[in-house]
Amino acid sequence: MKVFWLPLLLLCLSSMLLSGAANTAIRPSIVNIGALFHANSTIGKVAKIAVQEAVNDVNSNSTILNGTKLNLILGDSVCSGFLGFIQAMQFMEKEVVAVIGPQSSVVSHIVSLVATELQVPMLSFAATDPTLTHFNSPFFIRTSNSDLYQMTAIADIVDYFGWREVIAVFIDDDYGRNGVAALDDALADRNCKIFYKAGLPPESDVTRSKVMDVLVHVAMLESRVIVLHVTSDIGQLVFSVARYLEMMGNGYAWISTDWLSSVVDSYSPLPPEMMNEMQGVIALRQHTPDSDAKRAFISRWKNITHGSLGLNAYGLYAYDSVWILAQALDEFLSQGGNISFSGDFKVRYLHATSLHLEAMHIFDGGQALLNNILQSDLMGLTGPLKFDSERSRVHPAYDIINLAGNGYLQVGYWSNYSGLSIVPPETLYHLPPNRSSSNQHLRNVIWPDGTTTKPRGWVFPNSGKQLKIGVPIRVSYKEFVSRVSGTNDMFKGFCIDVFQASINLLPYPVPYQFAGFGDGIQNPNYTDLVDMIAAGNFDAAVGDIAIVTSRTKIVDFTQPYASSGLVVVAPFKKKNSGAWAFLRPFTPGMWGVIVVSFITIGVVIWVLEHRINDDFRGSPRRQCTTILWFGFSTLTFSHRENTVSCLARVVLIIWLFVVLILTSSYTASLTSILTVQQLSSSVKGIDSLRTGNELIGYQVGSFARQYLMEELRIPQSRLVGLDSPTEYADALRYGRVHAVVDERPYIELFLSSQCDFRIVGQEFTRSGWGFAFPRDSPLAPDLSTAILKLSENGDLQRIHDKWLTTSSCSQDNTEIESSQLHLKSFLGLFFLCGLACVIALAIYFTRICHRVHRVSRTFVISDDRSCSIVRHLQTLRYVIDEKKEPSKKRRKTPDSEGSRVDDDGDEECRRIPKKQQTPTSVEGEDTPTQVGICPASLT
Repeated sequence: MKVFWLPLLLLCLSSMLLSGAANTAIRPSIVNIGALFHANSTIGKVAKIAVQEAVNDVNSNSTILNGTKLNLILGDSVCSGFLGFIQAMQFMEKEVVAVIGPQSSVVSHIVSLVATELQVPMLSFAATDPTLTHFNSPFFIRTSNSDLYQMTAIADIVDYFGWREVIAVFIDDDYGRNGVAALDDALADRNCKIFYKAGLPPESDVTRSKVMDVLVHVAMLESRVIVLHVTSDIGQLVFSVARYLEMMGNGYAWISTDWLSSVVDSYSPLPPEMMNEMQGVIALRQHTPDSDAKRAFISRWKNITHGSLGLNAYGLYAYDSVWILAQALDEFLSQGGNISFSGDFKVRYLHATSLHLEAMHIFDGGQALLNNILQSDLMGLTGPLKFDSERSRVHPAYDIINLAGNGYLQVGYWSNYSGLSIVPPETLYHLPPNRSSSNQHLRNVIWPDGTTTKPRGWVFPNSGKQLKIGVPIRVSYKEFVSRVSGTNDMFKGFCIDVFQASINLLPYPVPYQFAGFGDGIQNPNYTDLVDMIAAGNFDAAVGDIAIVTSRTKIVDFTQPYASSGLVVVAPFKKKNSGAWAFLRPFTPGMWGVIVVSFITIGVVIWVLEHRINDDFRGSPRRQCTTILWFGFSTLTFSHRENTVSCLARVVLIIWLFVVLILTSSYTASLTSILTVQQLSSSVKGIDSLRTGNELIGYQVGSFARQYLMEELRIPQSRLVGLDSPTEYADALRYGRVHAVVDERPYIELFLSSQCDFRIVGQEFTRSGWGFAFPRDSPLAPDLSTAILKLSENGDLQRIHDKWLTTSSCSQDNTEIESSQLHLKSFLGLFFLCGLACVIALAIYFTRICHRVHRVSRTFVISDDRSCSIVRHLQTLRYVIDEKKEPSKKRRKTPDSEGSRVDDDGDEECRRIPKKQQTPTSVEGEDTPTQVGICPASLT
């Protein structure tokens, strides 16, 4: 047993020793790290100082790295991808374990290839290109916010102010192009778009004349919202040229990415001439929460730079990048990691000894260090230093500033959590996220024109190009729109006058030119005209264009300036009064129900009054006559019989109310029939046309044909195209079509001169006429407002009266509808009366059954079952047919309990013939009781 335990004990001790040796591996005294800047840039100047201070703070902090010092190796890429690559190669020769930077997105794309191959993590504090991801650059880590979030913030600002189009001015490199692509996507999510993309050459090639050429072209465009995504040097040049071209006012709105805030923070206060060039500009700045550590570092910064250089947000991110690396490196060393490098076997196959590529070594602990960096969780000057699954900083946010006077105003914040707000984002993280439009807020902005009035965001371009407006060339109904004879681009009519009056109400000039659409032989297809707007052949369309669902999917319409809808017009004939005209107010079914109701009411009243009212008694013949007489006499309220029962009175009151309504309606309808000319048509409306097989006419070019075929499923073989009002009249008059379906304005104009036809049925679609524009056109809402003003001040009606004459035919009964009264109009009244009858009868028969039961208890029932049933029925007949009178006496029947028989029982016994009553006793009782006996049979 001892022999067995001894090897096991030695094995455990050796494992413990090896583990302890690994955990207590000797830390290196110095670790090389690289830092790559553009030293002469605004961001580079600040970041260089911030990184150096961070390295000094780490090296002087005894709680981190345990005696290991960071050796900072600086490099200047001069914003050149080639020079950045050379600097990166030099870093790798010196065996750096990580690189702070690069500052430029262009350089980062190239250097990331080297870092990935040699497994050296890169912590960039300023490369915001959103295409730099862990998919194409596995060892690239962005310690600031991606432009993906910045462009989303700009899109939210554009949407907040109600603009729909912007112009993007950007530097034409990876940083600029990819940032604008992200902006395009963000705007599209909000139904906005980039109207024009104006690229500027990179810094080394840009000149004032090139900027001038770009901005002159931009000034000729209609959009006045400009997003500027460039570097600081190019941006200052752009604003200088823009002011020279008078683009810093006059309705312009400028939004700058965070390069401008870096300039403002680094050189504040800016020279007055520079501030004058940027008045009213909105700029973004990466948000860093306020904290004691941040305020202390800002105070320390002032002592370091002596006020010659301000601290911008990128300086803070550069400082935190060093601390992220230091914490990850300390964790790496604590885990037993070694700073070691090995040769890259891929380089050996190049045989490029003159390039000394053999000096490039792979960092063996690169992947482990990268994992530690991504798992960072500490608090820095810029907030929580933590990454999400996409390697982005958590809680990305931006300050929104407005340059005004000698400085700037803080007008709000943007965060990916809650959108636009006027409170710091960190105060909202404990609340549920709310991105609704009602929760988006910004303070007032001072715009480039010096006012707080929001710019409209667009004007008509100064290029001299006029709007090309398509106008249908009609061959019929020329009162609406027609081409002036002898011209190609001049039109007149109701629609043209409305359009010109609306244009005159706009607060800005609109240059336009009409262009005819159609061959002039037949009316053009209006759907094709709308399609040409969507295709870009026309800038707008003016005319009698119906607003229908299929068209609204491809173009925008203004507010309707004329109501419209499809109606049916058909020939008619006049009705004569005739000898039987008094029957026409009600339909045959209605007459039948009325007759049955009179008889029913007579029966119900007889049932309720028969036992207690002598007026409803007598011989069967007399009672039948009373029923019929009483029922029909209520028509004229001339019934002479009195009603005694409360139930009968309730039923009668309700019935008389029904009779009052019926007689009033009958009188009104009959008066109309006898005094007003009546028209009739075999067509009753669209429903009768839909179910029949007759031919239907429609106007060529109208949407009516498509609607009848697709919505109402009427086969094309039944549809006949007609071009003019004359064809309408001839086709209807000679039977070529049974009816015509067209829009109401056309039909009203047609009926003003054709008195042999009328509208039948109701308007079965609701729409209107409007002017068509391309989707998201800013002119459409402004014209809609102008049309509403025309309607309010009466000008729209005056234009209507000028072109559309009133009918010369009689306006009485223009629409043919059935003048008869149908049963469905009175169902409620009949139901109410019927319900009262049913309830009254139910109460009455309940009482009868109760009395029959009580009366039957006073008789001895025979054992013969058939005799019992007959006797019950005969008793029921006697009870119903009896004449009930008030009882004067109460007869008592002696029994063991001294109970008595009720009056009704006395009356029933008195009405039974005396020969059928004999005294007897009931067996089974302790005390015999005298009751009446019912014999087994009647003789």
